[in-house]
Amino acid sequence: MINSPVPVPREVLPGSVPLDLSDVAARPVLYRLGESDDRARFDALLASGAVRETHDFIHDQLAELVSCLRPGETLTDQQHAAAVDALCGGVERHHFGSWVWYPWSGRLVHVLPEREFRRVRTDRNRDKITDAEQRRLLERRIGVIGLSVGNSAALTCAMEGVGGSFRLADFDVLGLSNLNRLRAGVHDLGIPKTVLCARQMYEIDPYLDIELWSEGITEENIESFFGDDEHPLDLLIEECDTPWIKVAAREYARAHRVPVLMDANDRGLLDVERFDDEPARPLFHGRGGDLTAQAVRELDPAGTLAYLLRICDESRLSPAMTDALARIGSTLSSWPQLASGVMLGGALVTDTARRILLGGPVASGRYYVDLEELIGAVPALVGAGASA
Repeated sequence: MINSPVPVPREVLPGSVPLDLSDVAARPVLYRLGESDDRARFDALLASGAVRETHDFIHDQLAELVSCLRPGETLTDQQHAAAVDALCGGVERHHFGSWVWYPWSGRLVHVLPEREFRRVRTDRNRDKITDAEQRRLLERRIGVIGLSVGNSAALTCAMEGVGGSFRLADFDVLGLSNLNRLRAGVHDLGIPKTVLCARQMYEIDPYLDIELWSEGITEENIESFFGDDEHPLDLLIEECDTPWIKVAAREYARAHRVPVLMDANDRGLLDVERFDDEPARPLFHGRGGDLTAQAVRELDPAGTLAYLLRICDESRLSPAMTDALARIGSTLSSWPQLASGVMLGGALVTDTARRILLGGPVASGRYYVDLEELIGAVPALVGAGASA
């Protein structure tokens, strides 16, 4: 059911700047009504007037769960009801599973318990991803640095169930010019990109574990970002714009034996560096020479551009990107990026991340899925009178 809207406080008033990050909601609140403390907090939430929509489709989710667990069986209404009762184990429907409160939207949503929720939500992955593989993937932790292009990769990973824990790093907030490639709305302007991405991921799966690094990556926090022995990163998706951070992230990834993926958002380029298998592998496949992150940080603008062209392999850039690099700062404010390229990158990163995390044979290297090259070339006509 969906209740009629009730006004909720806005995070950002017209003409103002975003509130301090500590006041910006980025994580949902879960209530398990089988616990007395949660029932009291849940009742207080309902009494507060902050809930503007209530979504309770637990009956439909339970029906889907029965179908997932018993595919191919034709059940009578009585048999189906008995199967649902067995799944609930005597718990009344209202108390079964979790109620999820999304404070940024004012929505309260009733969902299945975590294991059952994941079973139904990823059911259509089977058996491109088996149940055992899905469980293994949900035990992995993925870091994402840079949440413009990285936003698409993080969301696609969340949708596919590739990773159950995430660390998201970006110092920037959403601007109007980001809306040409980020799945967001004008009501999100001014929100930190980390918060935006986390909200979108939690709305797909409220049981995710997401850490936010909204100051971005710095010299002081980069070691912590890679984690300790108990909570290490299993894979890094690097999509930031700052050259020294690109290098530093790889230095730490190599030291911690973490594989790195990067979508360059040009010609469908996906970069794979398997530092988990090759701990002595040179950064950027050797294209960066022996420059350290600190040395890159000290380069002047001309030196920085030359370094970026080396690590990106200037000879293989698209004509549009080659032209743009010479005009950034004069007739262009920054390098061009398109939504289609960003979405393609999210797919490439997620597919490759899944195979790496499952132990698949993915080799280091640069791979191109260039749509202009693959699609649209005029085929040679075969025989007289052939038509397109």
